[in-house]
Amino acid sequence: MIFMNNTPVYVCRGLVLLLLILILCAGHAYRINARRAQDDPQKLSFHFGAIWLAPITWPLLLLASLMIFIVRIFIYMFLLVIFTIGLLIFRKPFLFVWLDKIATKIGNKLLEANTFLIKVAFGKPIKNPQT
Repeated sequence: MIFMNNTPVYVCRGLVLLLLILILCAGHAYRINARRAQDDPQKLSFHFGAIWLAPITWPLLLLASLMIFIVRIFIYMFLLVIFTIGLLIFRKPFLFVWLDKIATKIGNKLLEANTFLIKVAFGKPIKNPQT
C-alpha cells in the first residue's frame, strides 16, 4: 500500500528529471553547434526553439522507432514462414545450389587474381627487358 500511494510522486519526479536531461542535452548540442566556424562542414542550422521542443518530440520519436521495430519483426516472421513453405513445396535445395554457384564464381575470380599476382611477383625473369 505504501508503494501505491507514492507511485505518482515518483513517476512525476522521474519524468521531470527526464525532461530536464533532454532539454540540457539539446541545449548543449545547440551551444556546441553555435560555436563552430561558419565554413565548418559539420555546422548545421538549428532553430533556438528546437531546444524546447525536444521533450515533446522525444516520446514521438521513441514510439515511431518502436513501431518500425515491430514492423520489421513482422516482415522477418513473414519471410521466415514463406521461406520454410518454399523449402517444403519445392523440395529441391535451390538456395544451396544458387549459393554454390555464387561461391564458386567468386572463388574462381579470386584464384585468378591471386595466381596472376604470384606469377608477377615470383614468375620467371624476363630475358630481354625493353628499355
